[in-house]
Amino acid sequence: MADILAADIGGTNSRFAHFGTGEGGRLSLVETHWLNTRDYPSFEALLGGLADSGFGLGPGAADIVVIAAAGPIERNGKYCSPPFIDWDIDISSPGKLGLRRAALINDFVAQAWAVKSPAVESAREILRGTAVPDGAIAVIGAGTGLGQAALVPDGEGGYAAAPSEGGHAEFPLSEGRECDFAEFLKRETGDSYPTGNMVVSGRGLSLIHWFLTGRRLEPREVTSELAGDSETLRWAARLYGRACRDYALQVLATGGLYVAGGVAARTPAIVEHREFEAEFRRSPKMAEVLSRIPVYLVADQDSGLWGAAFYGLMKLAKKGEGG
Repeated sequence: MADILAADIGGTNSRFAHFGTGEGGRLSLVETHWLNTRDYPSFEALLGGLADSGFGLGPGAADIVVIAAAGPIERNGKYCSPPFIDWDIDISSPGKLGLRRAALINDFVAQAWAVKSPAVESAREILRGTAVPDGAIAVIGAGTGLGQAALVPDGEGGYAAAPSEGGHAEFPLSEGRECDFAEFLKRETGDSYPTGNMVVSGRGLSLIHWFLTGRRLEPREVTSELAGDSETLRWAARLYGRACRDYALQVLATGGLYVAGGVAARTPAIVEHREFEAEFRRSPKMAEVLSRIPVYLVADQDSGLWGAAFYGLMKLAKKGEGG
């Protein structure tokens, strides 16, 4: 038996979960708790907020704490400076944080490992295909930004996780009114080029709607107006489909592509729209390959926590083997 504290630290919310292990080492979710990330001036203060919240598993009581953070992991897996958070995370001395053992991974690496956990048992196939058993698996999701990661076969019957900061890469906008949209984005944001974080995200919904209607609304307000077949919905679906297609091709995701993250889970109409499928399958040379890649929607909002816990379970098993 083991107690694992999983944390998914995002730019908006920080989610925590206590996982236990049962027969055969199967993970079971005991309890979850959410905190507002921006309410805390440091990572240490965030852990203190969790300890004071009445959460059943104190950070110091866990066999391992696995922190999934929205940003690149540096310094041999010990440090992260998340681009959408005002403070950094440093686990180089777990004892100073009151932790027995800690691990730090990218938040979408956690989403990738969630594919191997019970979190995807409720995933829904939104585009049919045939997954190759030992093929690479891509995970992508829009929330505060656009996250990406992949599970790549390690040649020994398992997988290795490949992180990505592709959400910061330039997003392709090059046809018709999209050229005007690109100029609109540069003008309104001050950035020199549009990125996936800017276009395929909650913020992206607001920017798309603003460009198309002249009305500047918060993401939740835009979501409430996406019923039917609005122009905003068509654009959001097409651009999300493009992001998914491009990443599936970049990692050759013959094992399937999983869509995670808050935007699609809260507004599944975006990925269910015909524009999403048309754009995902559209390719001058790779349409046949894309037609065979299944696409799944992971609606479980705790999937990142499951993935972090799965990673923690692997670390504990490795320690038990003398690793």
